[in-house]
Amino acid sequence: MAYCFGIYHWRRRLRSLLVAAGVSALALWIGMRGSTRESSRVVHACCLVAVVRSAVDAGRTVSGALSPPPWVVERYKYDALAARLPLGRADRVLDVGCGTGRSLVGLAPHLGGSTTLLGLDVFDDRVILGNGPALARRNAALAGVEVTPLQGDAARPPVAANTIDVVTACRVLHDLPPPDADRALGEFARVCAPDGTVGVLELPLTPDEVDADPAAYWRERTLAAGLEIERLDRVDRCGAEGRYVVIVATPVAE
Repeated sequence: MAYCFGIYHWRRRLRSLLVAAGVSALALWIGMRGSTRESSRVVHACCLVAVVRSAVDAGRTVSGALSPPPWVVERYKYDALAARLPLGRADRVLDVGCGTGRSLVGLAPHLGGSTTLLGLDVFDDRVILGNGPALARRNAALAGVEVTPLQGDAARPPVAANTIDVVTACRVLHDLPPPDADRALGEFARVCAPDGTVGVLELPLTPDEVDADPAAYWRERTLAAGLEIERLDRVDRCGAEGRYVVIVATPVAE
């Protein structure tokens, strides 16, 4: 059995493919009718351009849907985060935004044998094809770990205070509006045990409304949430521009 992590933005991409197919079919139909009526070369040229353009658009859509392929785990980025966290000795780990389980699978090799793993997500299959607790549980099991999926919002996790040894959030915060991202970081501090650790892996992005250096921005927001940063690193992205931001933080002692 292979991993299946779904396809991001599958509805938008499906619409793009259907539009490309429709344009190609219409252009071919016009071209065929034009040929029977001895239409001008201009009509045939326009039809050919439309077909080629539609094929290019469809190719880009398919390429985007398969980058990375929905069965592949880019382990290096999860390894980079896990290497900076005390996952091996953590009793309870909460992975925020686990989705269909990519981050669960990526972190699995670094977990202790008796770790209780929780995976929190809104599980919205309108964004990721197949996104749901069952798929997260299946993929985690294939990686050799058992996860308890929790359906909920990163800014309002249904988790008691001071109960989690390690909180992870992999490529999650940049998708949230700034107020929700701030609340989520504050909630990470709330649920984290006094001697616990928060680990954030972020793309070199900020929320849509924010224009700032990603590392500086996430550092500022982490500190404002009541967390003390132990280290902040940038990790190269394989085959892509920019660098991941990796933050390791702990709750500020009262």
